[in-house]
Amino acid sequence: MTLDIDFVRAQFPAFSEPSLRGQAFFGNAGGSYTCKPVIDRLFRFYTQRKVQPYAPYAASQLAGCEMDEARARLSAMLGVAGDELSFGPSTTQNTYVLARAFGDWMQKGEAIIVTNQDHEANSGPWRRLADQGIEVREWKIDPVSGMLNTDDLDELLDEKVRLVCFPHCSNVIGAINPVVEITAMAHAAGAFVCVDGVSYAPHGFPDVGMLGADIYLLSAYKTYGPHQGLMVIRRALGELLPNQGHYFNADSLYKRFTPAGPDHAQIAACAGMADYIDALHAHHGGGGDMAPARKSAFVHDLMRAHETRLLQPLLDWANIRNSVRLIGPDKASGRAPTVALDLGRAAFPLAKKLADRGIMAEGSDFYAVRALEALGISPEDGVLRLSFTHYTAQSEMDQLLNALDDIV
Repeated sequence: MTLDIDFVRAQFPAFSEPSLRGQAFFGNAGGSYTCKPVIDRLFRFYTQRKVQPYAPYAASQLAGCEMDEARARLSAMLGVAGDELSFGPSTTQNTYVLARAFGDWMQKGEAIIVTNQDHEANSGPWRRLADQGIEVREWKIDPVSGMLNTDDLDELLDEKVRLVCFPHCSNVIGAINPVVEITAMAHAAGAFVCVDGVSYAPHGFPDVGMLGADIYLLSAYKTYGPHQGLMVIRRALGELLPNQGHYFNADSLYKRFTPAGPDHAQIAACAGMADYIDALHAHHGGGGDMAPARKSAFVHDLMRAHETRLLQPLLDWANIRNSVRLIGPDKASGRAPTVALDLGRAAFPLAKKLADRGIMAEGSDFYAVRALEALGISPEDGVLRLSFTHYTAQSEMDQLLNALDDIV
């Protein structure tokens, strides 16, 4: 089955916006375009439901129902129970709350493992636990390839480790890490895992239940939705960690790690992400009686096949140029379409030149300072990051490659 790119793009108002005409968007790893079902739900909530939810009057009841719908449908897509999914203001904020919970639970001398491949959101908060006497061990990337080696993890694991934090996919290296294998290793050593899925989920929602992760983090605003952080915490761990919310919410799993007041409208609008996945599934001939996680998996495979086909020519272009260092794998099947290029000089001016040619991209460190330093790249120079997703068209890839030929 081939992804119907015309149908896909029709679901995103950005592609019919006159001010964006002729502009090819390659900054998706920083935040995707928003699909129409999300925008429609957000508009409806603000115009018809903008009241305190769960009160006995009609508008309030509808507001609460829409919030509950978002949690129920997205958790089913992710293969977890409804109350194992929490919404917070951002993934970074969610991770800070989790780190505090682990800091309250762990004993001095116990250990956590972090990587230097991660975005700082799934590294910095955990590293700060060293101030409380927690041992922080770093699982280091290969300084040439940027890859994580599970043999190195095996040497770090012992009976003191309580948590292993790693990315499903790095936001600059792009390699898809073997989550199931890493999780099994951690569990065998008696440790939990926290998987940063922010850079993977835009390319197809994962079945977290099948992956086995204890914590899985993703960002709605990078998966066609509003600015919310989504956080799966499996029950066994969520009930073990100390409550970080109001004391009277301690018995509610999805409230235990979200102390801030929820953004009612944005939570409700997240159901539009499920609407979108259902629409893609139905349009491409998926069976109507499939469970939500199976529908999501069907769409995931459609997205990945389209992205992989578009990605390989870009990787090949980078590979044959001596002036360009491609970060991460050079085969599209093993990575996400998030491509970081080390040009040996400041990346921002090159991003500006691309902008003059209608390519929306960026040159920066992308909060992956530790990874760039490990690779011998100056964070001040940064990398040119070209990231796309399933709604990117072949014509936009051609536009990108022609622009790169002109400036690199």
